[in-house]
Amino acid sequence: MDRVLLAVALVAVAVAVALVVQRRRPDAPSRPAFSVPLQVDRADFARPDAPWLVIAFTSHTCDSCAGVWDKVRHLDADGTGPVGVHQVEVGAEPALHDRYGVDAVPLVLIVDAEGVVVRHFLGPVTATDLWAAVAEAREPGSTPGGCAGHG
Repeated sequence: MDRVLLAVALVAVAVAVALVVQRRRPDAPSRPAFSVPLQVDRADFARPDAPWLVIAFTSHTCDSCAGVWDKVRHLDADGTGPVGVHQVEVGAEPALHDRYGVDAVPLVLIVDAEGVVVRHFLGPVTATDLWAAVAEAREPGSTPGGCAGHG
């Protein structure tokens, strides 16, 4: 009989310990939070005088970054148009990644003349979505509904 009582007591203690341990476990995060700047200092980037600026934060270790930059760079093919572009590769310009709290790439920002980020894309973006977003930012209502991408 003593053995049965001892076994019941040990089971009760084990259940109590399991309940305490389970309560102390923190909840899993609901989703990762990535930082997207709301405003930038235009003087930090190429062509600060251009009416619009498209900034691509990238990394040479990122598989999709090269494709995103290839889409962005065509927005300013001759270097004199109304849209300036700038690639901020983390290995080449880590201070700008730090300054703007960029913790995920590729990140594309569409910035107005005052430095306000009016649109962004985190992750790969199609040329159609990017170019439509820039056109819509420059001239609201210029693209059909649904063509300006998400971000």
